[in-house]
Amino acid sequence: MALFSKHKTRMPEADKALPGREQTMPVPASHEVLGTPLAPPFPENMEVALFGLGCFWGAERVFWQADGVYTTSVGYAGGMTPNPTYEEVCSAATGHNEVVQVVFDPAKISYEALLQLFWENHNPTQGMRQGNDVGTQYRSGIYVYSDAQRAAAELTRDMFQARLGESGYGAITTEIVDAPDYYFAEPYHQQYLAENPNGYCGLGGTGVTCPIGVATTD
Repeated sequence: MALFSKHKTRMPEADKALPGREQTMPVPASHEVLGTPLAPPFPENMEVALFGLGCFWGAERVFWQADGVYTTSVGYAGGMTPNPTYEEVCSAATGHNEVVQVVFDPAKISYEALLQLFWENHNPTQGMRQGNDVGTQYRSGIYVYSDAQRAAAELTRDMFQARLGESGYGAITTEIVDAPDYYFAEPYHQQYLAENPNGYCGLGGTGVTCPIGVATTD
């Protein structure tokens, strides 16, 4: 068990990652809850955010419930294998993280408000795991599409770190990097908890509130 856990929490070397494939994953025509497209093109006024905060089933639900979110989908990012399958990602031989892509209207909800949801709905101090879910695919990550997103991510990280420290938690391990290629997960993963309301969620926050103090924009 110890050797297995060590393997699952170690990023693979590039030359040993699985080769993947050129074929992309099919995408459902519309969001099970919101009724909007999962794949682009999106309306011109929309912006995109990408987060990893543990099992993507529960993570996606956090964001589709927020006012101002146009659509969400789950997929894989941050690894080396093109168009991976779920089984390949679970093998820890692709380097990918389970992530949620959030397409949102900045006139209705700010990126900072999405960050608040991100920080408060998982424990970002656990490294390559989230609760009982262990492996590289469960690491905490913010994948940014602009300098403004990076600045907001780093600022809120520092704010939340101070609050976590006051509550006895350790250092935040969240990776904040430029958004890598995003690969859609299999159709049965999309809006999984809408189809399976009693299904596994896997998220559990720290109970600490991120002191951003903003939920939406006017």
